[in-house]
Amino acid sequence: MDSQLTTIQPGGGVIIHLEQFWGRFRRVYLRIFRRGYIKRMAALRQGDRNPCPHPVLDPRDLKFHQNQPGGYYWKVEDDPFRWRDNLPFARVGLAELFVFSFLFFVAAIGLGWLTVSLGWSGWVANLAWFAVLLLSLTGIEISGFFRNPNRVIPDVEGAVVSPADGKVVAIEELDHDEFVGGPAIQIGIFLSIFNVHINRTPIAARVIGLKYKEGKYLNALRPESAKENEQLAVRIEGTEAPYRKMVVRQITGAIARRIVCWLKPGDELDRGDQFGMIKLGSRTELVMPKEEGLKILTKIGDHVQAGSSILAEYETARD
Repeated sequence: MDSQLTTIQPGGGVIIHLEQFWGRFRRVYLRIFRRGYIKRMAALRQGDRNPCPHPVLDPRDLKFHQNQPGGYYWKVEDDPFRWRDNLPFARVGLAELFVFSFLFFVAAIGLGWLTVSLGWSGWVANLAWFAVLLLSLTGIEISGFFRNPNRVIPDVEGAVVSPADGKVVAIEELDHDEFVGGPAIQIGIFLSIFNVHINRTPIAARVIGLKYKEGKYLNALRPESAKENEQLAVRIEGTEAPYRKMVVRQITGAIARRIVCWLKPGDELDRGDQFGMIKLGSRTELVMPKEEGLKILTKIGDHVQAGSSILAEYETARD
């Protein structure tokens, strides 16, 4: 486990600090007014250690530290907040969704109220209403950015599905990839601010390791962004023979500067399972073994969806 990955959002950010600040007040409230609840949750809690720098009273306290091996957890049936996973928005982005959309919608309503109450007219009123429209559209776009639609995961043997929504901007052959252990194919996907930003696993796999790298925030369309920008590499190995090794690389962009990944070594995932997101526009890369019989089913310029678009297919077994 990379020692830099002390939270699921290694790049930090204003909102994560606001959530942590709010968590202190929530825990004080629970200790004073919900002592019985705290005892019930403590009895249901699993795990060997507290992975957080603060007390863990219920599952909400684990939000940013669920990637720590051996840490506390609650079974699904014992988590009273599991319903948040069923919302049409990414659970890890709910705070940003609330704060940013609230700010833009309140600003739009406030400006509209001022325009009417002060009786603005002429070009001033036109400019004000145009600003109201822009603020409202921005609020709607922010809400759409954090959407988390259901996806139909293809049940096709040997299929490799897209790890991200977006546009395929690069397909390259690599002479050798260190983790894959030989020749590889690398596919780059650009995510605009209009795409869903949830990342999904390309195959049924086990997490072997994670590697975080600080970096720049270049436009994710620029090829050099793949090497120079902040990124997190998720190294996985297939759970079925021939146990192919792959890398999914989350890369920040000029606008998207917050990588989120809640995986830890040893986690097992099915094809198409969610494992993280990149907030507000970015790039995702997939590195997979180049083998005889591998069929690349996508091309540069294709628009793909995470979990449902098949990028490639392997023959079921190697010769």
